[in-house]
Amino acid sequence: MLRRETLKRLKGLGVGVAAWTLGSQTLSALAQSADAFPSRSLKVVVPQPAGGGFDFVARVLADKMAQGVSTGVMVENRTGSGTLVGTDFVAKAPPDGYTLLLGSVSNMVLNAGLYKNLSYDPVKDFEPLGLAVGYSYTLVSRLDAKLKTLKDWLDYARAHPGQVTYASAGNGTGQHVIAAALWHVAGVELTHVPYRGAQAAYTDLIGSRVDLFFDLSSTARVHVDAQRLQALAVSGAQRLPIHPQVPTLLESGIENLELESWFGLFVGAKTPTKEMAYLRALVKEAMLAPEVKERFEKQGGRILAWGPQESRQALKKDLARWVPLINLLGIQPE
Repeated sequence: MLRRETLKRLKGLGVGVAAWTLGSQTLSALAQSADAFPSRSLKVVVPQPAGGGFDFVARVLADKMAQGVSTGVMVENRTGSGTLVGTDFVAKAPPDGYTLLLGSVSNMVLNAGLYKNLSYDPVKDFEPLGLAVGYSYTLVSRLDAKLKTLKDWLDYARAHPGQVTYASAGNGTGQHVIAAALWHVAGVELTHVPYRGAQAAYTDLIGSRVDLFFDLSSTARVHVDAQRLQALAVSGAQRLPIHPQVPTLLESGIENLELESWFGLFVGAKTPTKEMAYLRALVKEAMLAPEVKERFEKQGGRILAWGPQESRQALKKDLARWVPLINLLGIQPE
């Protein structure tokens, strides 16, 4: 299944064959026993529109993976209902290894708390191929606002309930949940304005038609650096190298609230063993590539490069943490 050049690159990266053993089969054995897969292009489904954080991670990984797949790797943006449509599409796709999902905390964790009748099970319907990178969120405001800090906005919101608006990339997305959790913890009432993806939200934020947006730091950074928007706070435990002057939520007076969204690739749980092994090795090779790490780090990402076991543990840990919290806070899709 794995081509000889792919195996050579793995060795060049210092990855031992034993690390890729699946049962009694090594990659070398797989490479010799199943040359038929893939016989056509692999497809990475992104459940968000082009141009956002989901799309960036998917295309960086897909570009690298395509170098080891003669049939190619394509990216398809399948949007709708936040991240539900694209994720459900992969869950119901034939489990033949040709349809992959770009998964994150948003569609694999938060949706499980937001939707009581979720059409897919993040654990039972999917198998992780690997988690590549983690990103913090950055809270940004329209540039022409006289309010310059998170405290300023919270004070204003307390005095003017419902008058401050905040955007999201759709109901149930990470941008929606982290922002709603912040307003709840801070005891303020803001008006939610959902969009179909981050780019539409930025258009209105830059045009001063909405006040605030809590987006992935990797995409928010572009607009902050271009001085189109103002950064107020980051959601991670520490300040970010990409904008070190921006305080964390804790530094801004908000305790017990932080979120970093991981991103990685998943495939249907019933994908055959040989195809699964091929895909996991292919994804691992892409995650370990120096140029991939460099692109993620330049966008403010924290390199993970986690294999299936670590990825599965992270998924279950975040489900146990965020689903009860979402229910406790009473956050619901609108």
